Amino acid sequence: MEQKVFVFDHPLIQHKLTFIRDKNTGAKEFRELVEEVSMLMAYEVTRNLPMEEVEIETPISKAKAHVITGKKLGIVPILRAGLGMVNGMLKLIPTAKVGHIGLYRDPETLQPVEYYCKLPSDVHERELIILDPMLATGGSAKAAITFLKERGANNIKLMCLIAAPEGIETVYKAHPDVEIYTAAVDEKLNSHAYIVPGLGDAGDRLFGTR
Repeated sequence: MEQKVFVFDHPLIQHKLTFIRDKNTGAKEFRELVEEVSMLMAYEVTRNLPMEEVEIETPISKAKAHVITGKKLGIVPILRAGLGMVNGMLKLIPTAKVGHIGLYRDPETLQPVEYYCKLPSDVHERELIILDPMLATGGSAKAAITFLKERGANNIKLMCLIAAPEGIETVYKAHPDVEIYTAAVDEKLNSHAYIVPGLGDAGDRLFGTR
């Protein structure tokens, strides 16, 4: 099965991503840019939502028009960095339900462990979009998708700002049905599992921590 990876080359996304990467961009501007890019990416992630025809009445006459139909949407940020992408998505999809999933890496097994998960009750009926700025090793994304599937989710997409080839491969091998949306696929991971050139630690830069 072919990898389902979609890279956005829109000039506005690439322009803003440049300043997100810049180490001199402060936390306030970084948060604003991540929100803006997330909103722009939402256009493409939702491109194939099903539509239905309805009849409305304009101030001039009756007209045929279209509204979104079919499965409802859910947004699931991976804590904590994924939180920075939520508001941008909700500006375009205000009726989407928001779940949260928290993961940490066990220091001995190095495997992701779930410490928090709160999802919409009808998760099996929703198209879920997982949000995480960085797809590095892919371990957290892979685990998050697994945990969602165990709870009945069957329509999942992954949206990130920057991905490493290693992370894409990890997610693809475990979940070949999941589409990955990203603004850039970078060169590689370094010895500390940071994406090169990347943007550093997204959580620290979003929330001003070190």
